[in-house]
Amino acid sequence: MPVRSGERFFSYNNHDHRHSGIGLHTPASVHFGTATEVRALRQQTLNAAYTAHPERFGNRRPQPPKLPAVAWINQPSQEALIQTA
Repeated sequence: MPVRSGERFFSYNNHDHRHSGIGLHTPASVHFGTATEVRALRQQTLNAAYTAHPERFGNRRPQPPKLPAVAWINQPSQEALIQTA
């Protein structure tokens, strides 16, 4: 059975595409709880790059983007958020 283009899109979007709104992680990484580990590995890579060539970074040590506290596809209204609290 051929793979539908929608299936390809959602697989790519959820497992391969890194989203700026979630710290350049994939939705799957955030959902399955691996984003913190991935961020730590990114920091190790940035530390090595800084150690090898600090002149590339000016006076600032590089850091990977922070993970947001919450992320929404469609943010609920304030009324809906109040009702669930």
